This record gives sequence, C-alpha cells and structure tokens, in this order.
Amino acid sequence: MSIPKVIDDMLEYISDAMSRIFGANDDSYPSSGVQPFEGEKSERSRNKKG
Repeated sequence: MSIPKVIDDMLEYISDAMSRIFGANDDSYPSSGVQPFEGEKSERSRNKKG
C-alpha cells in the first residue's frame, strides 16, 4: 500500500466518524418522552371536598 492511500483511508475513516457524531439525528424512535413523577396525593388532599 502506498502512503497516500493509507493517509486517504485514515482521513476517510475519521471524517465518517465525525459526520456520524456531529451529523443530523437519524434515530427512528417514537417521540414519547419520560413522564415526570408528580408524587402521590397526600391523605389530607384526598379527603378534602371540592
């Protein structure tokens, strides 16, 4: 292998990795997020009227 070919292959390898890291998001996950836990209602608030 010639030195320019090795250098070209290394640069292509690095640039491919950089484009995957800093490129647009290509995930196809559903857009459902984590729902925050708001806590259990206290006994006092459950017994309140209205």
